[in-house]
Amino acid sequence: MKLAVVTAADAIEQPAWYAIWTRSHFEQAVSDQLAVKGFEMFLPRTTTWTRRAQKRHLVQTPLFPGYVFVRHHMDKTSHVEVLKARGVVRVLGDRWDRLTPVPDDQIEAVRRIVDARAPAFPCSFLQSGAKVRVTEGPLEGLEGVLLRGRPERGLLVISLTLLQRAVAVEVDCTLVEAA
Repeated sequence: MKLAVVTAADAIEQPAWYAIWTRSHFEQAVSDQLAVKGFEMFLPRTTTWTRRAQKRHLVQTPLFPGYVFVRHHMDKTSHVEVLKARGVVRVLGDRWDRLTPVPDDQIEAVRRIVDARAPAFPCSFLQSGAKVRVTEGPLEGLEGVLLRGRPERGLLVISLTLLQRAVAVEVDCTLVEAA
């Protein structure tokens, strides 16, 4: 999949969404600073359970840790203003005049999920056919190909090339990572 690159001339014509990479745990601070400067910000959050001092607490965490999204006409001045915010590492793209926008439909899909308050959780970016490794459970350390993935279940295929045969096992997709 080829990502679109926006040149300086394109950025002046219309605002687009851009991903800002932040320091660890600085997502809210960056979002607040840039909102005060007039930037349209989006920090998708989800509610998760955490255990502290032997008690369970419901807390808000970023859906994409280390990233916030900004919608703006990104010229050189705007780019510099974004970089001045405490906690910003960089805006994703090659250079200030060749930033990589996030498609509007993807931002809208994430917005709808967050607004619906549906149970959402971050997961590895795995596509069908990707080589994966099981990280927990009785199959820990096993490597294979993810044949089909759903939010919670997928098929892990282990191939025996010598026999030209394969075996598939259903696995919890939250317990696999890219190999």
